[in-house]
Amino acid sequence: MNKISLIIKREFLSRVQKRSFLLLTIGLPVLIGGLYALIIYFAVNSNNKIVINVVDNAHFFNDSLHSGDDNISFVFAKNQSADALKSNTKKEESSGIIVVPAGANLLNDSIEIMMSRKIGIIDKEKIKGAIQDRLQQVKLASIVTDTATLKQLQQNTKISFVNFNDATNGKNADDKSGIATIVGFACGFLIYIVLLIYGMMVLRGVMEEKVNRIAEVVISSVKPFQLMMGKIVGIGLVGLLQFLIWIVLTIGLKIIIPLLFMKNNSAGGEQMHAAMDAINGVNFSLIIPVFLIYFFGGYFLYASLFAAIGSTVSDGQQDLQGLQLPVTLPIIFGMVIMIQAMNNPTGGLSVFGSIFPFTSPIVMMARVAQGVPDAVTYSELIISIVLLYATFFFTTWFAGRIYRTGILLYGKRATWKELMKWAFRKS
Repeated sequence: MNKISLIIKREFLSRVQKRSFLLLTIGLPVLIGGLYALIIYFAVNSNNKIVINVVDNAHFFNDSLHSGDDNISFVFAKNQSADALKSNTKKEESSGIIVVPAGANLLNDSIEIMMSRKIGIIDKEKIKGAIQDRLQQVKLASIVTDTATLKQLQQNTKISFVNFNDATNGKNADDKSGIATIVGFACGFLIYIVLLIYGMMVLRGVMEEKVNRIAEVVISSVKPFQLMMGKIVGIGLVGLLQFLIWIVLTIGLKIIIPLLFMKNNSAGGEQMHAAMDAINGVNFSLIIPVFLIYFFGGYFLYASLFAAIGSTVSDGQQDLQGLQLPVTLPIIFGMVIMIQAMNNPTGGLSVFGSIFPFTSPIVMMARVAQGVPDAVTYSELIISIVLLYATFFFTTWFAGRIYRTGILLYGKRATWKELMKWAFRKS
């Protein structure tokens, strides 16, 4: 055990003490935060205003037209000709013109918007939506003369989904469902990144030591299994530390940066309060320990397989093609199934993906975040964890048998058939 701890310490410190580790760990969140700040800054301080002059000779809009976007405004011009307004667009006082003739028909005639410059498709849809909404209001007002009845007709009926097993009686159920889906995707995607990036880091670390003949010297002092486990645990701790720093910095930057640009208004405060209520409704007390269970189980399962593959390589990258694909494919399939599980957490494919050990670390997080036992039953969760760790112990034993033979074998390209022989032959 002491030898394994020494290898873990060596693998951990040799990577953490590198300047590249500090630059990547600290620099990446800061870079993302800087880009995030620039996006918000340009969105808040954008000078790309769109002003559209409206000549409403038919009194369609009744001098009232709003887009809901601070960058798009409508200015009603009276007693001005279209030519005069076109000259304003040339002086960049406005961006476009709407001229409604006096004899236009509200039900049949179309409206033409003359623009002096190109605008994006999103801005076009906002302008069209504002005009359509206002015209619908005018049409209703022409049919219904009672003001109270008109307001009732214009109000949208609130539609929400409520689970009768929900202890909160469905309060903010839609908001909680949306936040839970985002949290589940983030957790599943984080594990997906860990399995690929740090699994490959274990593979390359083992491969480089073998190709450079370092492993031969180390094997003279420790057993091959101890060397393999020390490398897996050491690199795993590096990954865990790096992700913890990323999570803390990213969350901190995403909380601080919007506050720097947030406008002090009651509507924004209400939206923030509603969002915080929805976040508090997510069961993080269950999600966090489940995430750690699947994080470690999934990492050790795949890291042991990647280590076994790395121990068989004797000729650099050329030997990896056929051996690496069967290990990486389940990780990719897990990501695909997770997207399906976000939309249908109780479907057959989602249940299979969350129980099958090679995809469960990714898929199960998308289901657990949406509620236990609503989206995933306790029995499914227990079975999934038991199968994951049973498979982890098997793959560790399997990889250790391959590692002890492959780490000292040179000059021959291994196949999966030969790996099976190495794993199950008698000592």
